[in-house]
Amino acid sequence: MLGYIAKRFLNFVVLVLIASTMGYVLASVALNPRGNYEAANPPIPKESIDAVLNRGNVNDEVPFTTRYVKWAGNVLQGDFGEDLDQNRVSEEFSRRVWVSLRLLMLGTLLGATIGVIVGVVSAVRQYELFDRSSSLFAYFILSTPVFLLAILLKFLGIKFNDAIGSTFFFTQGEYTPGYEGSSLGRLGDRLQHLILPTLSIALGSISFYSRYQRNTMLDVLSSDHLRTARAKGLTKRQALFKHGLRVAISPMATFFAYGFGLLIAGAAFTETIYGWYGMGQWFIAAVAKNDINSVSAVVTFTAVLVLFSGFLADVILAILDPRVRSRA
Repeated sequence: MLGYIAKRFLNFVVLVLIASTMGYVLASVALNPRGNYEAANPPIPKESIDAVLNRGNVNDEVPFTTRYVKWAGNVLQGDFGEDLDQNRVSEEFSRRVWVSLRLLMLGTLLGATIGVIVGVVSAVRQYELFDRSSSLFAYFILSTPVFLLAILLKFLGIKFNDAIGSTFFFTQGEYTPGYEGSSLGRLGDRLQHLILPTLSIALGSISFYSRYQRNTMLDVLSSDHLRTARAKGLTKRQALFKHGLRVAISPMATFFAYGFGLLIAGAAFTETIYGWYGMGQWFIAAVAKNDINSVSAVVTFTAVLVLFSGFLADVILAILDPRVRSRA
């Protein structure tokens, strides 16, 4: 088992390095920070522009290999350089990363847990009211773009606040600026701000996971090993929990790894709509400003999250299915 984990972790490290490099290459090719200054009126002297770009290691007149070697060496030391406003990217990264992680982790855990449960129950109660209603709800959510779902929830939250004559759902920011209260009160304030953005992410996850889990569970319910367990005297419930559930959940580990990338993409819209200054909102702003170093930092963060979720999925799958370890 330890050998399998070590092998998967090595793959994780290599893939992160490759993904980060590709992110930097694409950002350097697609973005033009020099254009931010050349369009200025009155014109800025070329020497001044070169000085700013050299400080951030984004001067397009410097050979790419030279810039990449310097960038990679700094990143390995935890330094992503400076943005075009001469702020340290690493400092902005450390501030924003926890904003996104709070939102992503809570939304992911809720979405995966509830989605798997809904999928299992839907399969067991196939074509009953719960199955049909959950399927209809899932298809509605999946057919709604992420940004539109976030806007819809924000609109409904405002209407609910108007109806009760008080603010229960907060629709902007992570917390109430200038709020002075006890530690418990500040925690409650942050949790209220977290409700709608988390729902925006969790609802999509619930729909994805429930549909996939339902189909997987239906395959297991009709499998030979489950019929054999029933023939040996086990009740349907006993056979399901003892022999079927683990087999049905195993493929979800792999699905989780691939689905996490979609969550990160959706979080960019969610953060922007709800005024959360996290990694997704930072990425959109950095692209608009042609900020190569900031874009590369966000790509590295995304690569680490997606690939680490894949690494965890491989480990979980190996625990649930010993055949995976034997083939490694």
